[in-house]
Amino acid sequence: MEKNWVKIFTSTNFYQSEIVKQMLTGNHIDTVLLNKQDSSHRNFGEIEVYIHQEDFSKAIEIMILNQINI
Repeated sequence: MEKNWVKIFTSTNFYQSEIVKQMLTGNHIDTVLLNKQDSSHRNFGEIEVYIHQEDFSKAIEIMILNQINI
């Protein structure tokens, strides 16, 4: 992954991470999902949401306004 990406959200549920990604993307923040779940056992591992470091403050504000638990 390129430099200057920071993790902003982690979940064991793919749909929760996808909702966060879509919310941030809808607010013009580039977002990447990194799926670290085991391919055979979805109960192990997490899905991480990454954004550019310069968008961190804006992303936190959006997540707070939308009541996403950080």
